[in-house]
Amino acid sequence: MSLFDTTLPGQRVSSRIGDAYEVTKKPRDLDIASLDAIPFANMDSIPQGGAYHPEYTMKSPTQIKSGTYFERGDVLIAKITPSFENGKQALVTDLPTPFGYATTEVIPLRPRADGHDPRLLFFFLLHPDVRHRVAECMEGATGRHRVPVDVLLDVQYPDLTLQEQTAAADILETTQQMIAVENGAIETATALKTATMESLLSRGLRGEQQKETEIGPIPDSWSLVRLVDVRESIQYGTSTRCTYDKSVHPVLRIPNVDPQRIDSYDLKYCTLSDDEAARYRLALGDLVFVRTNGVMDRLGSCAVYSGEPPGALFASYLIRVRLQPDLVNPYFVSSFLSSQAGVSSIASRAMTASDGKFNLNTAAIESLPIPVPPTLIEQNEIVLVLHAIDRKIDLHRRKREVVLQLFNALLHKLIVGESPVFRPGDLVSRGFRQVLDGDGRLKEEPVHSIAYAQRGRP
Repeated sequence: MSLFDTTLPGQRVSSRIGDAYEVTKKPRDLDIASLDAIPFANMDSIPQGGAYHPEYTMKSPTQIKSGTYFERGDVLIAKITPSFENGKQALVTDLPTPFGYATTEVIPLRPRADGHDPRLLFFFLLHPDVRHRVAECMEGATGRHRVPVDVLLDVQYPDLTLQEQTAAADILETTQQMIAVENGAIETATALKTATMESLLSRGLRGEQQKETEIGPIPDSWSLVRLVDVRESIQYGTSTRCTYDKSVHPVLRIPNVDPQRIDSYDLKYCTLSDDEAARYRLALGDLVFVRTNGVMDRLGSCAVYSGEPPGALFASYLIRVRLQPDLVNPYFVSSFLSSQAGVSSIASRAMTASDGKFNLNTAAIESLPIPVPPTLIEQNEIVLVLHAIDRKIDLHRRKREVVLQLFNALLHKLIVGESPVFRPGDLVSRGFRQVLDGDGRLKEEPVHSIAYAQRGRP
């Protein structure tokens, strides 16, 4: 049930965000020239998904020609699509000066009075139902939709005491810290995989002598070929309209293709005849490329289709390459194209369209240089090494997903009042403590150390 369709239990009531928070305004008498440098946050520096702190660039007052004024303690909410839908927002808890400036595409909110914990508003705005409700009311030209301030301020918001707000925020903050731990582990393992791939590409598995090529040094026994020399076919995807209404044919789109990984979370579907669908149905081992994007880093991202989701088709903004299995291992090719040398090769072939997006066509992809070990056995051995690291990355991704699901369940239950709020360490008595289980319900478990009761806020 949607957050806004839930009947609040007991005496729990809602008000409006605008009853508790207001848009931060620059004081009329503020002299920004009195500071040597002012922190500035552009949209790229605004985090998404639950991290608090933006990454500031220090600018002199003369460098700040426009921007949104904010102060320490403010919640910054991105207002432009797709940044708002993606959860781009910040909580200014650490600021080297009393105030700063951000991109004009954010809305800064501060409490109207004492008695509010901005952390709870920060987490509340991450709720999918809140994002969806506000996104439906965005206004503006296609591709430049923005959140009207009055729509944001009119969203229903729980009317809790400061103690309840702080207790709920403490719980949600703890789960966000757990998510951050898993994100750090993913980044570390990904960096290990990148370093391993770079080493294998230059020295191979056996530390061979090197030879220079257009992509840099590769093992002496390897060959450098073009993708066209090792592929069976290459093809653009279907332009049939896709929707979220489930049907027979799931369709992979740009959001589903990460470097070396198919993400089937945000799927759309289409309806096609069997003959038409067969033209675009992916087979095991197919390489799927992102052929257009507004961000160069995403252009040319490719991954191997391994059967998930079953029977998937691919959309027109993707290109499918089917390789010759007796010549190359598709996972090896995908790994190379995600390496520094591979990414550079893709970037050098990018074309810029009139709308500012970067594009690749089939000829550009076919011309990509591919280093190939002399035998499939060596390719397979390299793939096994990289897959071992991938399993570590996937483990932490699964753990992160579990904690993220817990965060969303807790957020919903705490907001609508289905679970009581308490601080970490509270409710310890009779040798037992009360904790939340995976469904957000309270349960009792033995307390093995009184240290637990001392870990909360004073």
